Amino acid sequence: MQSDSSTVSNSNSSNFDLLEWIDQIMNLSLFNLGDSKLTIGLVLTLIFSFLVLFVGSEWIRRLLVNRILKKYSITEGTRLSIGTIVKYVLILAGVFSILQTNGIDLSAFGVLAGAIGVGIGFGLQNITNNFISGLIILFEQPIKVGDRIEVGDVNGDVIKISARSTMVVTNDNITIVVPNSQFIDNQVINWSHSDRMVRFNFPVGVAYREDPEKVRRILLEVAKDNKGVLESPESDVLFEEYGDNSINFNLRVWTSEYVNRPKVLKSQLLYEIFKRFKEQGVEIPFPQRDLHLRSGFENLKN
Repeated sequence: MQSDSSTVSNSNSSNFDLLEWIDQIMNLSLFNLGDSKLTIGLVLTLIFSFLVLFVGSEWIRRLLVNRILKKYSITEGTRLSIGTIVKYVLILAGVFSILQTNGIDLSAFGVLAGAIGVGIGFGLQNITNNFISGLIILFEQPIKVGDRIEVGDVNGDVIKISARSTMVVTNDNITIVVPNSQFIDNQVINWSHSDRMVRFNFPVGVAYREDPEKVRRILLEVAKDNKGVLESPESDVLFEEYGDNSINFNLRVWTSEYVNRPKVLKSQLLYEIFKRFKEQGVEIPFPQRDLHLRSGFENLKN
């Protein structure tokens, strides 16, 4: 019996020593942050808390975008913007809450904020500019996910708007990362800002001997027979001008299907226009020049 009691006592003593050693490690001070002492245990607590905060805020964002807001008549781009804003607010509020709950002296961050300010002044202007531009984009929504945009030499569909940059995918399936400041500082063409209905203009020229009314009828028939052209608003044809070698018309059509593929629609219409013109004997002219040679030939005859 004495042997058993001794064994239990030694086991309890060993467990106590282990717990005491762990407690000493956790309370080991790394450095002081203002009036707060930063220990290993506090660092681990902060890491775990921030991990839960970021994972939780992302989960709430997805729940808000894919479940709650989806029940209302809100476009996908607007839902994503609202979700991103809510995520940033939760992270900001959560960070301050975690620091205060764990007894971190926030006044000590004044020195850190000053150092960051100096860094911004020298080398972080672009990052800060892009971040603030990203917030402006999310609040004002000049562009949204799903919009067809054109900025500078970039032309494509917006697939993601983050804090620093926006991802745009082109018709060639190439993803281009555009800094957010480009959408604030430069002129941006948004083909689908209010809706995805856009009018395109396609010039067509025929020979002078052709009947304009006949050409107009053929062009409207081609537009009407194309499934990608909207019936309302109606397509129309403008008599543009008397050109050097042709009389020129402008076929104007509305589409929502080919907002991001205008060249495909143009190709379809031009193929069919060429076919109809050929069937009905409408001549498509080509550049011609008449040369009148007079001076100098009299001397050659002599």
